Amino acid sequence: MAEQRPNVILIFCDDLGYGDLGCFGSEVNATPRLDQMAEEGMRFTDFYVAAPVCSPSRAALMTGCYPKRVDLAFGTSRGVLFPGDAKGLSPDEVTIASLLKTEGYATKIIGKWHLGDQPEFLPTSHGFDSYFGIPYSNDMLPHNANNIKNGFNMPHLPLLRDEEVVGIDPNQASLTDYYVEDAVQFIRDNKDGPFFLYFAHMYVHLPLYAPYRFLQQAQNGPYGAAVEHIDEATGILLDTLAELGIDDNTLVIFTSDNGSNGRSGGSNAPLRGTKGSTWEGGMREPGIMRWPGKITAGTTCGELCTAMDMLPTLGKLAGAKMPDDRTIDGKDIRPLMFGEGGASSPYDAFFYYGQNNLRAVRSGKWKLHLDDEVLIDLDTDIGETTDVSGDHPEVVAELKAHVERCRQDLGDESTGAPGTGCRTAGWVDDPKYLTPHEYNPYVEAAYD
Repeated sequence: MAEQRPNVILIFCDDLGYGDLGCFGSEVNATPRLDQMAEEGMRFTDFYVAAPVCSPSRAALMTGCYPKRVDLAFGTSRGVLFPGDAKGLSPDEVTIASLLKTEGYATKIIGKWHLGDQPEFLPTSHGFDSYFGIPYSNDMLPHNANNIKNGFNMPHLPLLRDEEVVGIDPNQASLTDYYVEDAVQFIRDNKDGPFFLYFAHMYVHLPLYAPYRFLQQAQNGPYGAAVEHIDEATGILLDTLAELGIDDNTLVIFTSDNGSNGRSGGSNAPLRGTKGSTWEGGMREPGIMRWPGKITAGTTCGELCTAMDMLPTLGKLAGAKMPDDRTIDGKDIRPLMFGEGGASSPYDAFFYYGQNNLRAVRSGKWKLHLDDEVLIDLDTDIGETTDVSGDHPEVVAELKAHVERCRQDLGDESTGAPGTGCRTAGWVDDPKYLTPHEYNPYVEAAYD
């Protein structure tokens, strides 16, 4: 029974690019522990998130659904949720955490949530026993120059322990070490399992604040220092599993919420595009899974799979009853993880949404960009440089048929299609900030 209900550690980075790890081609960021994790497990080269920005991507991860289906493809007035937003992840949604709790899992999130900061939307209202972290992006604070430039009037950045604010404008240079310490303690406290730990890094979202020891050693400036801090944190978690003797019964998953923004040292190479775009660089992410004795070491999966697959896959591994009262877009990818002979992608088509607009579709090796009807053969043109639509009109027609079915189901704001299969987000009437709204220089972050 223990093997049927593995412990799960899901590590989710922020704005990490496809080419930022050594095992995915980086020559400037030292990632020995993640490279080792890949050698001891499986690399996923065609692993996608369901949106190219934070909140929608995380909604898809947690619910197993396209962000459009759960009404979180767009915030209230901007592409992501902001402090004090009236909108958030509906309390009616099933998350990975709430699903695993039905099978007795201890559940914890550490780090960035970004699915709403009102009490109804916080992690502890969505199946997590406990929470330690920042409820949205690490740049959402009043003295950030970019926020001032854009007229975003922000409250001070809260650090939460469950629903309580335990710090204001925390020192980001030391925050990840506190996260790791909290994660190790959670693993130790729940070593008899089963447990689910969702470790959502603040790295490498701007602004970058890495500890001095990493800034000294990194070849790629503050960005490389942050990546190397992620690497060390992963290594500490893996070492803790080995020390406690639970390595063989713990599935560790590593990926990111969207691609690099293309600034400050990040790389999506060899992909085209950046965070915010529906080119591959915005939504194809480095994926690594490790489970000794279950996932064959040193293997690579080139089949299309997505972050939406985590809910159904982890639910099946835990023996949980899947919700049958709603559409779940993610698929059970255990056959791909376990290298079952002949296993292929469970997706007939995967859809790239930018906010509420359907921008592209992929089926097999073919990707069609809808705005200009550019057809790409991803097997031979991973950098999306050459339109081959003129040579394959039958492929274009087939992909357009997928698009029409998607528009009927999920909708497409760019064509006015409402969609018949969408649910509503959560809303509150009187949202409040978690921290003081007025700018107070006396609590300005010390690391600035």
